[in-house]
Amino acid sequence: MKQIWPAAERNKAPLLEVLSRVLPKHGRVLEIASGSGQHAAYFARQLPGLTWIPSDVDEANLSSVRAWREAEKLANLAPALRIDVCAADWGIEEVNAVFNANMIHISAWACTEGLVSGVGRYLAKGGVFVLYGPFRSAGEHTAPSNAEFDADLKRRNPAWGVRDLEAVSALCSEAGLALAERVAMPANNQTLVFCKQA
Repeated sequence: MKQIWPAAERNKAPLLEVLSRVLPKHGRVLEIASGSGQHAAYFARQLPGLTWIPSDVDEANLSSVRAWREAEKLANLAPALRIDVCAADWGIEEVNAVFNANMIHISAWACTEGLVSGVGRYLAKGGVFVLYGPFRSAGEHTAPSNAEFDADLKRRNPAWGVRDLEAVSALCSEAGLALAERVAMPANNQTLVFCKQA
């Protein structure tokens, strides 16, 4: 059944502004943790030169992604893949870009490590990795609402929480991904754009 998540509905247009500028005009984009599938359907429609490959680890989410694909009937929206970011083999070929939104703060740090490691393995040289969500900067929250959100996340699961921009960037650097751009987004979120160096 097709799910509609309010946050995905709110942020899809601002994200498109960034994606349409930083993604290649043609190629394969892997979306990790596609959630409801709204982003995949919207971005595939708006960026017809790209093949959008949605994925998730949760079966309920994958069912929603499939429902969106069936409803939209877009030639450039690929079938959804089941990908566990912590797995050594994602079962995919090289891609030109990777997109991930709102995952790393609602999963254990090991998932962020797995995500970045996988991007390092499967992203083509010169490709871009786009990461969206809330981040702390220089050890501080960027807004009081983010501090409250972080506290709420940690109450729900001590392994969750708003991540440090510097820690994520350091992890990416180890995987050959250099931070090229940091874009301020609505609701005190940020989009980080990394480029694959080698």
